[in-house]
Amino acid sequence: MKKLIFAVIIGFSLVSTAFAAERTVTLSVPGMYCAVCPITVRTALEKVPGVVKAKVSLEKKEAVVTFDDTKTTVNALEDATFAAGYESTLKSEPSKSGVTQ
Repeated sequence: MKKLIFAVIIGFSLVSTAFAAERTVTLSVPGMYCAVCPITVRTALEKVPGVVKAKVSLEKKEAVVTFDDTKTTVNALEDATFAAGYESTLKSEPSKSGVTQ
């Protein structure tokens, strides 16, 4: 019986990861103006559960974020930048392939 319960638990954990999808979005962050701003924005984004990678560009005033869409949302990413003092808006739609549009 214990083996059956263990097998069911393992099965469910494998199924839940099968439905997880990494998404990549680009956020416009127009309020960045100095060299520290991208570091602050990146740090805030990386603290959001589910964020895999955040690359922030001062020159482009944008953040490219890859995240697990079963753990977070674009709204949560925007909220994180806002809490860090930087308003952000979605610049591109989520992409499954890891390439922003």
